[in-house]
Amino acid sequence: MKQLARGLALVALFCLPAATIAADTAYHQVVNGVAIYIGIVPAELVRGHPPEHSEATMHGGVPVGESHLTVAVYDAKSGRRIRNAAVTARITDDRGLNMRKTLEPMLIADSPTFGNYVSMRGAGPYRIEIEIRVPGRTKAVIATFTWVRS
Repeated sequence: MKQLARGLALVALFCLPAATIAADTAYHQVVNGVAIYIGIVPAELVRGHPPEHSEATMHGGVPVGESHLTVAVYDAKSGRRIRNAAVTARITDDRGLNMRKTLEPMLIADSPTFGNYVSMRGAGPYRIEIEIRVPGRTKAVIATFTWVRS
């Protein structure tokens, strides 16, 4: 129940304009004018959707025992969502995990985001490096987050 509440709070967060949240947190950073928000929930939270719901089949279906990583990207100055970026995540830990995933475009409450399922089965800590390639920019925007399962 605690994870469900946290998941719903993250969904609400992704629906807010970037300008409404100013300070960097464990789930938010601003790098080179790009505001980046991440959310991580157990994949099982997605499993409850009916088969016809788009989230029941996104990213090839809901795997058992994995987590769903979601990233929302905004222009920090205007607060507008960046919809057409290419987003990848590299996740590492002290036990040798070194995973790279393409985060696919998706909608959460009709708001464009990027996400995919990732294997983070232990408590962590995990290092999550988000790379964002924004059309028209020559250099990728990179933000690194540390996440520990609570």
